[in-house]
Amino acid sequence: MKDILHQNLLSISTKLAGELYFDDLMLKLYATDASVYRMLPTAVAFPKTIKDIKLLIDFAKENNTSLIPRTAGTSLAGQVVGKGIVVDVSKYFTKIIKLNEVERTITVQPGVVRDQLNNYLEPYGLFFGPNTSTSNRCMIGGMVGNNSSGTTSIQYGVTRDKVMSLKTLLSDGSEVEFKSISKEGFQQKTKQQTLEGDIYRTIYEELKTEAVQKQIKENFPKKDIHRRNTGYAIDELIASEVFTNSDEKFNMCKLLAGSEGTLAFTTEITLQLDNLPPKHSAMVAFHFESIANCMKAVKPLMQHNLHTCEMMDDTILNLTKHNKTQQENRAFIEGHPVAILMCELKAESEENLQEDVTAILKTSEKLGLSYASPILKGDNITKALELRKAGLGLLGNMIGDKKAVACIEDTAVALEDLDNYIEEFTALMHSYSQNAVYYAHAGAGELHLRPILDLKQSEDVKLFRAITTDVAKLVKKYQGSMSGEHGDGIVRAEFIPLMIGEANYQLLKRIKSAFDFSNIFNPGKIVDAFQMDENLRYKTDRVEPEIETFLDFSQAQGILREAEKCNGSGDCRKLQEFGGVMCPSYRATRNEKDTTRARANALREYLTNSDKPNKFNHQELKEVFGLCLSCKACASECPSSVDVASLKAEFLYQYQKANGVTFKDKFFANATKYNKMASRAPRFYNALFKTKFVKGFMNIALGIHPKRSLPEISKSFSSTHFYEDKPVDENTYKKPIKKVYLFVDEFINYLESSIAKEAKFLLEQLNYRVIIISELESGRGFLSKGFLEEAKAIANNNVSYFKGVVNDDFYLVGIEPSAILTFKDEYVKLADDKEAAQSISNKTFLIEEFIQKEIELGNITSNQFSVESRTIKFHGHCYQKALANQKASFDVLNLPKNYKVTIIPSGCCGMAGSFGYEKEHFEVSMQIGEQTLFPAIRKASEDVIIAANGTSCRHQIKDGTGRLAKHPVTILREALL
Repeated sequence: MKDILHQNLLSISTKLAGELYFDDLMLKLYATDASVYRMLPTAVAFPKTIKDIKLLIDFAKENNTSLIPRTAGTSLAGQVVGKGIVVDVSKYFTKIIKLNEVERTITVQPGVVRDQLNNYLEPYGLFFGPNTSTSNRCMIGGMVGNNSSGTTSIQYGVTRDKVMSLKTLLSDGSEVEFKSISKEGFQQKTKQQTLEGDIYRTIYEELKTEAVQKQIKENFPKKDIHRRNTGYAIDELIASEVFTNSDEKFNMCKLLAGSEGTLAFTTEITLQLDNLPPKHSAMVAFHFESIANCMKAVKPLMQHNLHTCEMMDDTILNLTKHNKTQQENRAFIEGHPVAILMCELKAESEENLQEDVTAILKTSEKLGLSYASPILKGDNITKALELRKAGLGLLGNMIGDKKAVACIEDTAVALEDLDNYIEEFTALMHSYSQNAVYYAHAGAGELHLRPILDLKQSEDVKLFRAITTDVAKLVKKYQGSMSGEHGDGIVRAEFIPLMIGEANYQLLKRIKSAFDFSNIFNPGKIVDAFQMDENLRYKTDRVEPEIETFLDFSQAQGILREAEKCNGSGDCRKLQEFGGVMCPSYRATRNEKDTTRARANALREYLTNSDKPNKFNHQELKEVFGLCLSCKACASECPSSVDVASLKAEFLYQYQKANGVTFKDKFFANATKYNKMASRAPRFYNALFKTKFVKGFMNIALGIHPKRSLPEISKSFSSTHFYEDKPVDENTYKKPIKKVYLFVDEFINYLESSIAKEAKFLLEQLNYRVIIISELESGRGFLSKGFLEEAKAIANNNVSYFKGVVNDDFYLVGIEPSAILTFKDEYVKLADDKEAAQSISNKTFLIEEFIQKEIELGNITSNQFSVESRTIKFHGHCYQKALANQKASFDVLNLPKNYKVTIIPSGCCGMAGSFGYEKEHFEVSMQIGEQTLFPAIRKASEDVIIAANGTSCRHQIKDGTGRLAKHPVTILREALL
């Protein structure tokens, strides 16, 4: 049977305009979403056309399988986990089709990213209101499937409120558009002798009697809970003129929104838009010493015209301390609050805004429940909201196997019930010895409440069910909604009969059957549900695999748990227009396989399930890590801080132990040795490398792309600085401000030694005692190719060299980010003397960081530099963004009074050391450069100085734009008076 299916899959793959995969790697990558579930699908399809989807529908019926629609794969309840064919529309169904400014509607395909849509709409003064925490990567199709809400629902409603029409494919392959129709139009539909007609007839027959309507109203969640998504929304349908005396038209979209792809396959969506919110805004962040006090404050504060009312507890707030990006976003927090309630106000004028702020502060003062209420404005509001949005991902940062589990996280109750509900909920959690996590949409009566469980243990799996069951009963007591915005999926679907009554549940089953008699659309969700405690991501009571590694992953309790930190939230799928660096390869290819999530998932799968002695020895892992640029963005931008660069280095090392190393990799790993040799006669070697024969030979032997230029070799700094430096003024060292070791790394030393001379001259003229260290290397080349034993030897040597020498009186300062920041990152994982490595790390700085600190201390001033006017555009190195801060470069470049500096909002440049040289990576490398960096530089006039502090970055800029970029040190050196 399996062989027949395989042959049939091969056959249909040739008929699709898109792609179909059923290899082991792709099935494993699509076996999970952001939930706790795992099922290997039959195949993964990327349809390009509606015809493709029709072919897949026919195939599913003929082969007794199913179709699971998927966009970004960030669902929390297991909606896109199943054993059928996962149909991923996120790659090709991404068009914005039509905007109607007059009617304020827009038509899009399901793969359009929510924030991308709003960027498109902003010039027209419009936006799509529902705003999830995943808004920079979640897609409209998924939002419709889940009836998503987000932070703005208290002002702008939920997705269901915005869906005007849906173009769909039904289970027989027919194309049907569902939209608002009159009572007469409805009756006409019931007369059609088609599947569409059958559906309308079923809806009418099932809902027409007063008894059924009464049964629905009495058992469904309260009408004033706008976040209600339990089962199919038949309570919305009976409010139309077809079933009542209202003047509300009938729209089947009310039913399809929140149906999780179980009824029809959506190909086109028309949305109602809103005018952009008022421009003037302020956020009051109320701090509380207890959850109870926070809950008591919600309803009174909601009497004000809030645009958001979001809550976070101390569990999440404490996790933000360990994530670099979120450390900056949490600056507004005062003391140690148990809970924070973030209330955002908006107004048409600053005067009106101030009145609103004053009013809400007075309400809070009367309540006497909060101990602090800082007022945020501008970018600080954005940072606070980003902190809240990171909540889901941050929960993956919990070390060990106990995690905050999504099962009861989507409950919603009426606002007047919230205080009592949370009080009972807390008591219930205490009965289970649980300190649950509380966060999210307090103003909408919905908190994302999570128990802390280890789903690798059968006892905690029993608690998983027991807690969910008891919470479902509690929600039912308050006639709330078990699913507010995250959907039923697998985790909550089996509780639908409890929540809405058995009679209503049977009604839902009949509606599902009318739409999809063969059950090909996303089975196991909403009706005839999979069991909530089966098909879990981890096998219970397993013996944990013992994975020995060369790098030290003890901080995460081992490499497997480092990979398991990824909870699938999909932050790595955000596009370049939303800032940050992660994930450059996905941004170039738009393939899930090239995300941080995919790499973590693949490693988890093979380390857990491989029966090979060397569990790393899988070609699939080589494939999934192939386009990783080791940019380190995931370690800081991923809320779960999954360090894929370290995972890749370890993988390469272990894989090469079983398979050996290629000549090319060995050459690039040892490039420092060859550059050192060539630096003895740089003019000769530079001329030689440019000859057609030698360049052609190197392209073939080393796999270098013919369009990639080779770097210029320079006379090594270590061989020239004693003889060629200008003499330092005799007064320079009488009373130096500080003493520094200037680490002249292997890239600067042999490729751009003039920058080292400029750095030394700059620091000395600014009255710093400089001791040159140019005989050492960082080991970066070895790390990039997985040569960890060689890298460890260098790390141990360097740590030994600087131990006890680098201290409060003598800093270690470096020029090239990828080299000097190795002291702050990998050495702590590699070196035998970890205490010394950490001590050195604490006193190691990028040269711009050092100068920035000296500016703050008043030791360096703008009076020491030129007053001429210059315009500078700066591109920061990935490692600087991940491990340091590019603001340091921005600040030092702004030191001369009339220098105007802007940071190019670029991610990775795409070069990443040897990555950009290799012919198999060259095209992706240049695509990454073209995302933001190259266009920004091409737009800059010739008199604009391009600055970049990375050796690879400057090389990539030259090859991609023809412009020469300068290191910030060079620019400051030229500006010295």
